[in-house]
Amino acid sequence: MLKVVNRLKPASRTLVFTACLAVASACTPIFENHGYIPPAEELAEIKVGVDTRDSVIEAVGAPSSSGVVRDSGFYYVRSKVRHYGPKRPEVVERQLVAISFDKRGVVRNIERFGLEDGIIVQLDRRVTESSIEGTGFLRQLLGNIGNFNPANIPGATN
Repeated sequence: MLKVVNRLKPASRTLVFTACLAVASACTPIFENHGYIPPAEELAEIKVGVDTRDSVIEAVGAPSSSGVVRDSGFYYVRSKVRHYGPKRPEVVERQLVAISFDKRGVVRNIERFGLEDGIIVQLDRRVTESSIEGTGFLRQLLGNIGNFNPANIPGATN
């Protein structure tokens, strides 16, 4: 192999070297970090039963998300995703810090979770499900016949 490379012209050697380098770099994993969780030192400053929502935001910053129910809690999430060539991206690390509050808005509990604590929960799907998949144009058109209501026509009198 070395004799073959030595017989090549300098321009060809450069081309072969560049091609080998491109193939090797394509197999290198790329990591992306998303989100923020407060450091342990800042979380240690929060006192359970004493601090409120406002003092938590002041101490560790605003949460990346909060609970759906008004007084449920703050959630800080950090994820590390590995992209490796043509493979599907893989979540290799996820940490979640959950700060829950009672009805008065005082800190009730501080918890930390990771991937080892359970299944991977997909935080953002960014896909809209469609109910018209596999349905042809005529079927959609004829399916709307029973849904017609003349009262919905603008300018119609009752």
